[in-house]
Amino acid sequence: MLTELQGQLERITYRNEENHYTIAKLKVQGRRDLVTVVGSILTASPGEILRLKGSWEHHQKYGEQFKIASYESVVPATIKGIERYLGSGLIKGIGPVMAKRLVDKFGEETLAVIETQAERLQEVEGIGSKRIWMIKTAWEEQKEVRNVMLFLQGHEVSSSYAAKIYRQYGKESITIVRQNPYRLAQEIFGIGFLTADKIAEKLGIPKDSPLRAEAGVLHVLGHLSSEGHVFYPQGPLVEECEKILGVGRDIILRAVEKIAVEKKIVIEEPPGNATGDEDRAVYLAEFLISEEWIARKLKEIAGHKADMLQIGRDAALQAAQKELGVTLALKQVQAVRDALEKKALVITGGPGTGKTTIIRAILKIYSGHGRKVMLAAPTGRAAKRLSESAGRDAKTIHRLLEYSPKQGGFKRNADLPLDADLVVIDESSMVDTILMHHLLKAVPANAALILVGDVDQLPSVGAGNVLRDIIDSGMIPTVKLDEIFRQSRESLIVINAHKINRGDFPVIASQKDALQDFYFIDLEDPEEVCKMILHMCRDKIPGKFGFHPVNDIQVLAPMHRGIVGAANLNVELQKHLNPSTDELIRGGKSFRTGDKVMQIRNNYDKDVYNGDIGRIISIDREDQEVCVDYDGKAVAYDFTELDEIVLAYAVSVHKAQGSEYPAVVMPVLTQHYMMLQRNLLYTAITRGRKLVVLIGTKKALAIAIRNNKPQLRYTRLKERLMGALPC
Repeated sequence: MLTELQGQLERITYRNEENHYTIAKLKVQGRRDLVTVVGSILTASPGEILRLKGSWEHHQKYGEQFKIASYESVVPATIKGIERYLGSGLIKGIGPVMAKRLVDKFGEETLAVIETQAERLQEVEGIGSKRIWMIKTAWEEQKEVRNVMLFLQGHEVSSSYAAKIYRQYGKESITIVRQNPYRLAQEIFGIGFLTADKIAEKLGIPKDSPLRAEAGVLHVLGHLSSEGHVFYPQGPLVEECEKILGVGRDIILRAVEKIAVEKKIVIEEPPGNATGDEDRAVYLAEFLISEEWIARKLKEIAGHKADMLQIGRDAALQAAQKELGVTLALKQVQAVRDALEKKALVITGGPGTGKTTIIRAILKIYSGHGRKVMLAAPTGRAAKRLSESAGRDAKTIHRLLEYSPKQGGFKRNADLPLDADLVVIDESSMVDTILMHHLLKAVPANAALILVGDVDQLPSVGAGNVLRDIIDSGMIPTVKLDEIFRQSRESLIVINAHKINRGDFPVIASQKDALQDFYFIDLEDPEEVCKMILHMCRDKIPGKFGFHPVNDIQVLAPMHRGIVGAANLNVELQKHLNPSTDELIRGGKSFRTGDKVMQIRNNYDKDVYNGDIGRIISIDREDQEVCVDYDGKAVAYDFTELDEIVLAYAVSVHKAQGSEYPAVVMPVLTQHYMMLQRNLLYTAITRGRKLVVLIGTKKALAIAIRNNKPQLRYTRLKERLMGALPC
């Protein structure tokens, strides 16, 4: 038998953002003590009046509580209730202080004024036209978001997605979701195919629906591109779709044909004598366009004559060396000469092989002859490091290309190319197919292009293996540097990086020795490894080497899950390194003022990109914003956008590409077997500038060194550059 209970929501003591299970305290008339209520509460805020149906039960530990079966919200009628309601963070732009001012002015009419006479809010001190607009917009949005929440809840889907859906589609949200829920997976970050599929099922869309199959194929191709594939062979693609969608091959093949007709995908026949539909390459349309463009533009650039041929190269080389105070080695001289004689050049080599010195020499000669040079790198940190080493301004590739939200893309392109005679891109192994396409579109026909990078590092996070394909094609002149210079020969980091790259076991320094820059701590138990990582970051390394535990030390993890995976290490490191009580919990994640965080997607509107690391400098509950400082640039995130950032005390090795840190700490255990690869270990070690500490077992280290079979990436750039395929 259900019982009714009505009262004012005083506070929420626990809330699960995913399923909305809530433990709250209710002030009920006639009862001296607050009543504990438990159950699913969708959107209620402190101050609201709740009319509940449910039953009383006795909890062994917490005593009497009311278990909610259903509820409805009643807008608070008392001045105190309205103040609590508005001050709870429900409406963006109204915090506790502003809520008190409003009810002091309008009393019991406050909510009616906001609803129907918002212009009167300017009668309250501190509220101008901008804040009135913000409050009115937030009030309307909150009502609409609640409708979307109720709709999603009715279809057993987490209503935590409601604000994102509303932000994307506005008042059309429910209509669009009803018509084609699969649009959510394609158009809204954070909502995947499985969530959209769950909504579709509840809406009655059949499992064998063509709409579902078409969305499923696009989802699988998108997922495969996130694993590095530019295309996927049709046979394995269909098998993958069958596994995920649970429908027959014929349905999937029809879906492939349909979205090919709609030009969402492109199917290309295999090169040479290969036959059969199974070998056909299935591309998401933008990837084929990008791959063809890259091949065509590189051939075009390489086909032009260099305009530096007329200068006295020997004299210029001598002058550059004298100005820099260096004597270039034979391969360095070759690289500089090629940079003056060729329109396109690749310079590749490991740490300590003199890539930076070559860049500086080339810049001296080009600048000395009045040529305009532009420098760029894929990440902010890599660009900053390039700028410092080259002694001149360097930008990220995104900033070089001047992304414009209003114009919906990069301003610099084939119609408005870069104003440069030479474009130098550092850390080129990180540049994926899509970004390289946009970059080459903006390189003018008369300019020279130099790609600098370490081809033995992990390939780009995004799809493709661009630098490797360019080198392997043999179509672009390439200088491979392998000599370690004297000053770098003193570093165990550099020595061991090259040893590992050759397949040799590294030199292990004893902790009792004089200060070294590379250490290995032998531990096998994951719990003990986790404790040692915390000890190293909080106490040992700061105490012995003077590095700041958050700013200077970066933990790199081969995997995301597990005791020594990035997720758990972030939780533990946050506890140990940031005791701040200014905490916000969203989607089960804790964010605190002072936290080290990473952006995990390209956000062109905010001008922050996948892999950028910053620090949280403020949490504003009134304006519902978290502000992050990225190397001096403050970026604001609405509370609904916080799935774009994650804690970054520990990050994956892939995410660390292009960055260098004073100190790197990394677990290496056999439980990471799937990820123990030579290029991953090599990439991790070369991220450490002054100190690398590996913690784990020599067996795991040996497994990684022996495993020199990088994961296959499907790409046809090499074949296009070699002329085996059209471009």
